[in-house]
Amino acid sequence: MPIARSISCLLAASALAAAALPVAAQNQLSGGPRGLTDSGTRRTTTSALTGTDPSQATAPLAMPQVPGLPPGALPTPGVASPLPPLPLDPSLSPVPVMFGQQMFSGRFANQGFSGFNPEYQIAVGDRVTVRMWGGFSYEATQAVDAQGNLFIPNVGPISVLGVRNADLNAQVESQIKRTFRASVGVYATLEAAQPVKVYVTGFVRAPGLYGGLSSDSVLYYLDRAGGIDPARGSFLEVDVLRGGKPRAKVNLYSFLLDGRIEPMQLQDGDTVVVTPRRHTVQVTGEALNPYVFEFSRPAVSGAELLALARPRPSATHMSVVRKIGAELRSEYHPLSEAASVTIQDGDEVTITSDKYPGTILVRIEGANLGERSLVMPYGSRLKDAIARLKPAPQANVEALQLFRKSVALRQKELLDGSLRSLETYALTGRSATSEEAALRQKEGDQILQFIDRARNIQPRGQVVIGQSAGAGETLLEDGDVLRIPERSNVVLVSGEVMVPNALVYDTEADAETYVRRAGGYTQAADDARVLVVRQDGSIADATRVGDKPAATELRPGDEILVLPKVQSKNVEVARGITQIVYQIAVAARIALGL
Repeated sequence: MPIARSISCLLAASALAAAALPVAAQNQLSGGPRGLTDSGTRRTTTSALTGTDPSQATAPLAMPQVPGLPPGALPTPGVASPLPPLPLDPSLSPVPVMFGQQMFSGRFANQGFSGFNPEYQIAVGDRVTVRMWGGFSYEATQAVDAQGNLFIPNVGPISVLGVRNADLNAQVESQIKRTFRASVGVYATLEAAQPVKVYVTGFVRAPGLYGGLSSDSVLYYLDRAGGIDPARGSFLEVDVLRGGKPRAKVNLYSFLLDGRIEPMQLQDGDTVVVTPRRHTVQVTGEALNPYVFEFSRPAVSGAELLALARPRPSATHMSVVRKIGAELRSEYHPLSEAASVTIQDGDEVTITSDKYPGTILVRIEGANLGERSLVMPYGSRLKDAIARLKPAPQANVEALQLFRKSVALRQKELLDGSLRSLETYALTGRSATSEEAALRQKEGDQILQFIDRARNIQPRGQVVIGQSAGAGETLLEDGDVLRIPERSNVVLVSGEVMVPNALVYDTEADAETYVRRAGGYTQAADDARVLVVRQDGSIADATRVGDKPAATELRPGDEILVLPKVQSKNVEVARGITQIVYQIAVAARIALGL
């Protein structure tokens, strides 16, 4: 039985066996409500208590699944849940990405704020380090007690509750100086802020109670809660409540765009509330910030939107798609008029680069004494470029070569298409016996290796100009390369020959003579497939016909290319590889063998 049929039968049998199991058995296999706990002990089921048949009992309702946690597990209070990450790159996300959601990826939650905040007010539980030297030595780190004091030996309680962090040292020193008026130095600093627990709720991904320090920012607690839900929460207004009353409002766009965030001292029981999302506009296209932006007003000017989206230097226009009821209406405006364009809630704005080429750049290579780069008007033709050339004395202008990027891409597409067809045919063939299957596997491995090598070939993209009368009317493209070859007195022999070499041109010699002078054919050579590549890129056949030499006349500067022999019992495989070998030989001047 073929492998595919065997796998299908096994999958079908597994599905039928799983469907035939009773509910209780399925739960045990899947780790559901009637399976085993983490400790290995079996849960007590309803059927065991009531004496009912487990196969007839209704499965209990499953607990809601928290993303990132094992089935049935609940998040621990004060600990951030391992939520799935939010998309960071808008170009890689299948859905629109909200501007700002890239902040909440765990970086704030992993780093508490321990820097010096001069406006921080000392609170109960804060740890303060006091050092004294000179006439009296003392060093200790104390927590501010419930009355807001530090206790210093031989001095007594020192009140520091509510003192600004910037004034802490002066406050402690002034009170100690009442006892030790001279010969004692004093230094006091805040070592650690008070541990607090803060509620985070509203439109966040995981509302809950989270622990931290009173000096930690609102961003820290939002990140602990999984960040703002981009589909529902607002990045423009995050409220901080204390005792149910407003304490502060935080605009995250101010932090993202200007780096401004208000230092805030949180206390136990404070609540961070993310308000509902407001008005949004989606931006795509030629913008450095292709995101969904939130605004506090239902309508803004196009200039305000562009200030956030930041169009690329090449951008010229903006298209606006607006939903009015069941209709879609489109507008199109140049970016220079953005200040007079009104953008409304729900609009989709696409920034485009509508430009036409005014000039093109053509590169000159080879035996040329003039400019190496020609800036020409759009629509210039080959004869216009030839008129500006200054060929060197040894230049062979008749064999002028033209290389074009678009042709190279097309040659690559054709080659890849042929390789895909060959790969499909080689991997989907059937074998009647095991011996034939083993032979096909070996041959398939060789074909795959050939395909891997062939895919790395980069075509040259040459346009054969030849001596046709209309060649001068060929339109030039931006990025074209004109190469003037030098006149040569040698013939290059390459491919499947014993010693690939360059031989001096002989007027009496034919292709077979040059091959013999290069050591003759290799065992892998196909003497029925010998090509001659001219300097201008044209191809001629130099294969012998019986005992008669080839009719192709060789010229100085030609290249004789001996193609490899394709050995395969499969006619279709041999034909496909032969076609690909010819494509590679013409497009890249390489004789690639299997």
